[in-house]
Amino acid sequence: MARRIPQRFPGPLHLGRRLVDLLGPTSGAARQSLTALAFNSITSLLAGAMLAAMVGRFEELPGLLVMVPAAIGLRGNIFGTFGNRISTAVHTGTFVPRLRPETILGQNVIASMALTLLMSVVLAFVARGASVVFGVEGAIDVLDLTLISVIGGLLASIVVLTASIGLSILAVRRDWDLDNLVAPTVSTLGDVVTIPALFGATYLVGGGPWTSALAIFLILASVVITAATIRSHLEVARRIVMESIPVLSVALLLSTMAGLVAEKRLAILAALPALLILLPAFVSSAGSLGGILSSRLSTKIHLGFIRASLRPERDARKDALLVLLIGFPIYVVNAFGAQFLATLFSQASPGLGSMLLVSLIGGLLTVLFVIALAYYGTVAAWKINFDPDTVGLPVVTASVDFAGVAILISVVLALGLI
Repeated sequence: MARRIPQRFPGPLHLGRRLVDLLGPTSGAARQSLTALAFNSITSLLAGAMLAAMVGRFEELPGLLVMVPAAIGLRGNIFGTFGNRISTAVHTGTFVPRLRPETILGQNVIASMALTLLMSVVLAFVARGASVVFGVEGAIDVLDLTLISVIGGLLASIVVLTASIGLSILAVRRDWDLDNLVAPTVSTLGDVVTIPALFGATYLVGGGPWTSALAIFLILASVVITAATIRSHLEVARRIVMESIPVLSVALLLSTMAGLVAEKRLAILAALPALLILLPAFVSSAGSLGGILSSRLSTKIHLGFIRASLRPERDARKDALLVLLIGFPIYVVNAFGAQFLATLFSQASPGLGSMLLVSLIGGLLTVLFVIALAYYGTVAAWKINFDPDTVGLPVVTASVDFAGVAILISVVLALGLI
């Protein structure tokens, strides 16, 4: 009888099993994650169609586009980490589905809304500063940006927070794994809700002295509410706010740079609106994949399944490889979806073949970047005694905002599409 030679390289069936392992221990969990990612792509493409329709408004209000990626990312960063913390609380048995201030859920809600107010104000100042420093001609003033950022951000955050709470409670009742659901779902809502909320808020600009007074009131209110949260007896809320402010500030800077790149290349995006349709899904997919990886790594470190080491352990490498594999069909869907919507709304496009090339080449580069960032960002947070659930997702999504926009435009230019 011939001796069986062990298989050195995993075959398709083995890779399929490992893919299901990544997405969840059961086929139901795999469906949850894939459904969330597909939903993220579809709705992000709709967000892209909204962006393409707003090109005229961006030209009327120079500097507004500088703020958009960070405004979208802020929703995902605040409420994605909200979901990650709730997920860890569920895994560790400390979650109680009640909205009282003393509960984990209640304190997370308080901290998230305080951060929404404060960071929306910070975003307006960062966007204005970037516009001035990098020479965006005729950029609107900081009070107008504050009004748009805070009002639009609050409207979007109420929707995203409500959905995040509902998802968390439903996940506990249905025994779903929030690690597989939070990042893509919150990213989706952040994309779809924030863009129309900001668009609506732009019509508050130019209303005379009362709009300036309202902006100043919002600035003062954000500072007072944040200070009250930090000085409160709510230990969890206090820690979340204090840890999140520096992380979210760095995230805003990176995402604002993404907006600056888009503002500077607005002529390219206006000439081929199909690329503007693709952009939110392109960036959001990478952020969602990185968010899934970051969330899973954080949970495994908390539970002691892997160590926070410079050299990724086997389980961490497996998760990273399979995130890369998941990305391929997602970026194919993004390209087809963007081309379909461009055709449907009679928007100029470089063609389906070119859209596929841009999406797949750019997607590969972006996902490789985000995998490294998700792992080492989680490890670094753990090493300096920060909660990876609070740090990991904002670092990933903000960095991929900037890197994703830069990579997408670089690939378009390298392929000679413009």
